[in-house]
Amino acid sequence: MSWFPIIVLALAAFAIAVFALRLERRGWTLFAAVLVFGLAGYATQAAPEMPGAPKEGIAASKQEAGEGMVTARRALFNPDIQPPAYLVTSDGFARRGRFADAAGLLRNGLANNPDHAEGWLALANALVEHADGQLTPASLYAYGKADAAAPGHPGIAYYLGVALLRSGRPGEARGVWADMLANAPEDATWREELEVRLQRLDAMLAQSGVQGAPAPVEAPAEQAQ
Repeated sequence: MSWFPIIVLALAAFAIAVFALRLERRGWTLFAAVLVFGLAGYATQAAPEMPGAPKEGIAASKQEAGEGMVTARRALFNPDIQPPAYLVTSDGFARRGRFADAAGLLRNGLANNPDHAEGWLALANALVEHADGQLTPASLYAYGKADAAAPGHPGIAYYLGVALLRSGRPGEARGVWADMLANAPEDATWREELEVRLQRLDAMLAQSGVQGAPAPVEAPAEQAQ
């Protein structure tokens, strides 16, 4: 029960006021009344049995983010190719929001599979999530290793752009996605969606008054009509 330390703290405050601060005797009653009113307010408003932070809500949010991250990444790679065991295991941790554990497993697995692009991408994403959406030097290095293992893979540039956006670097995200679009095959299934995202990003950059922003991406012909 949390009442005991609260009462002790109130008595200590009264003792300090009387003996250390030499509160005059005529003020004892008023000061004691203030402490009593404080205790009464605590009794009616406080909930000492509740945790200090909404841990369950945070955990659920991390699990949801992890589930979506793994599902979306897996969809970018050939489903007929079975991922290695270390990636499957790390994905299990990521789905539960345990991104630090997932990253640790990925580091160990990549030590023996240094050319595994999906493993490096998974590591980069896990590091970003562990850093609450911030692009760190370690995650940037992992994105670079993923791109070196699979040059031009759309998923790598896409997730790097997302990480840059979440880190408050929209201009750099725009550059990554613009290069991705410029090098994309004309029949790429994701091309139109990326064009739409770039248009929205251009509008955001224009509203924010970013100086020297690149020319906006034009809408596809079928959308312009």
